[in-house]
Amino acid sequence: MSHLFDLLATDGRARAGVFHTLHGSVPTPVFMPVGTQGTVKAVSPRDLRSLGATIILANAYHLYLRPGDALIARLGGLHKFMGWDGPILTDSGGYQVFSLAQRRRIDADGVTFRSHIDGSEHRFTPEKVVAIQENLGADIITCLDECAPPLDYDYNVQALARTHAWAKRCRIAHTRRDQALFGIVQGGVFPDLREQSARFLVGLGFDGYAIGGLSVGETKAQMHGVLELLDRLLPTERPRYLMGVGTPEDLVECVARGVDMFDCVLPTRLARNGGALTRTGRLNLRNARFADDPAPLERGCTCYTCTHFSRAYLRHLTTANEILGHHLLTLHNLHLMLTIACELREAIVEGRFQAYREAFWRRMSNDQMTNDK
Repeated sequence: MSHLFDLLATDGRARAGVFHTLHGSVPTPVFMPVGTQGTVKAVSPRDLRSLGATIILANAYHLYLRPGDALIARLGGLHKFMGWDGPILTDSGGYQVFSLAQRRRIDADGVTFRSHIDGSEHRFTPEKVVAIQENLGADIITCLDECAPPLDYDYNVQALARTHAWAKRCRIAHTRRDQALFGIVQGGVFPDLREQSARFLVGLGFDGYAIGGLSVGETKAQMHGVLELLDRLLPTERPRYLMGVGTPEDLVECVARGVDMFDCVLPTRLARNGGALTRTGRLNLRNARFADDPAPLERGCTCYTCTHFSRAYLRHLTTANEILGHHLLTLHNLHLMLTIACELREAIVEGRFQAYREAFWRRMSNDQMTNDK
């Protein structure tokens, strides 16, 4: 499936391209809203389209446990089941399984774990997770991998051997040619392991390359170092997907280091807890100073929330725990992330990415710059 990705422009290490799927084309850089259980929390597919989302993410682990991948397949696949006709990427569920800690056992063949829902025992092998994702019918599926603690070298050596063996088995098990399969580069913060992982997976020839095991405890400088290394090692003609990373700052700085695709639960999770993302930092709507504030969340923002409602009203909804508050804050946070991704793409195509990056950081408050850059 080498025709899937077209790289259209570069500006430094920043890249702009298009990833083609049967359910539509995805311009990159792209932010993918997370719909873990077949829904992006607090918004509908119609909302996502109006926001400009081109692709969303769902999770194989959660959908396997509830309602079941076989049931979804019988009902026509995940697109039909959730009413979303655009591209979908599914995470294999490896991260969720390994985050269960005391509830799972790992061996060379796979992982045995207990459901977080009812404690029932299940087993994932590379072949099983590919079969689950083929049942779901996502446009992009991912290999089973082991997400190891990023700073433990010895454990990463062992986990990487399993991840590579499982990637090879996933490659063999993959039968649906209408689905792209991404390998997942692991290796913690260690350059030698990351290089070993990249070279091994590139040798297997995947349709794209996910970068796992980052933003899980390492510093921003360590994350950026890994991305700079992988930018030199991963093929230019394949997309790079940084898993689970996605603040406005991360989009700008990781695009600067060659990343094409992002996902993160932060924009929606923050919204459900009264938080708003802005171009100058985050707002906590529970703060009393917003109680009589007539301003929108962010001046100049064109989202539905900012063009219709005040900070005072949004604070009222938040403190009263009204569902509408979750919805409106989610609309704003996703709008911001999707808009920044579009702006980054335009800046790369027009050869002004560095100017955009510098202007972005000038807008950020000094505190935010110190904490997150």
